[in-house]
Amino acid sequence: MAFQQNKGRNMFGFSRRAFLGTAAAAGLASVSHQAGRAADDEVAIGFGLVTYMWGADWDLPTLLENCRKTNCPGVELRTTHAHKVEPELNDQQRADVAKRFGDAGVTCVGIGSDERFDNPDPALVKKAIERSKEFIRLSHDIGGSGVKVKPDRFWPNVEKQKTIEQIGKALNELGEYAAGFGQQVRLEVHGQCGELPTIKAIMDVATDENVAVCWNSNKTDLAGDGTPAANLAKNLGLVRKRFGATCHIHELASPDYPFQDLLTLLVKSKWEGWCLMENASKPADRVAAMAAERKLFDAMIKKAAS
Repeated sequence: MAFQQNKGRNMFGFSRRAFLGTAAAAGLASVSHQAGRAADDEVAIGFGLVTYMWGADWDLPTLLENCRKTNCPGVELRTTHAHKVEPELNDQQRADVAKRFGDAGVTCVGIGSDERFDNPDPALVKKAIERSKEFIRLSHDIGGSGVKVKPDRFWPNVEKQKTIEQIGKALNELGEYAAGFGQQVRLEVHGQCGELPTIKAIMDVATDENVAVCWNSNKTDLAGDGTPAANLAKNLGLVRKRFGATCHIHELASPDYPFQDLLTLLVKSKWEGWCLMENASKPADRVAAMAAERKLFDAMIKKAAS
């Protein structure tokens, strides 16, 4: 069944009430707007890690142990990295990955693929679509809920609208395919196509309800004539209704991006999903840095919900 927002179930894989009931045990953010409010007014936003950068060189046991140590209960597995969770795994290996996540008490949020659909060569687009289908099957088999893909770039001598329509049509094909596996196709706000009016235009073509936006916390989110906070709210508003279950965040203390404003917008609009660290800094102790990010995230969520 294809994913539908506000239908009682979400891409966490179970009901909102069940998610909230599990939140404390899993270490997720779950706080009331004020004492005595009903459970439906609580925040259901999880904290996790994208294995790009900070987790790129960790094998799967190390990755899961570090997530357990730092109260980081969700992981998006980026392809090509040291955990080696790739479509080439056989059935037994896939079952072993799922078991490792379960034993560690960590949720496999899904797969972060590097597939993109902007190339003017139809054969390459078709190849990317078929590879994405392999990632969809893999995510299903290891207990994930979706696959991240990219729009990427515009090409010389190709009309932008043609590229937009091409990407949108590819996403529709993948969305229909992914629905049969209980997976979501997550379009990362990325590359030359990462300006929010462009992402909205792509999503206007990609009408399949199983295709969603993965916010990426880019500096282009702040483009506009107003203050950074006002521009962020306006640009987020272009695609908020198409948000999926994932949002990429970066170092939360960075002065270059208003993460408190972002989290407040997500909380106030009752988004349910995973905020996943995709941090590019190089701390001497990444495990300690992950734990620090978690504490800062909790404080920001609490402030956003107040």
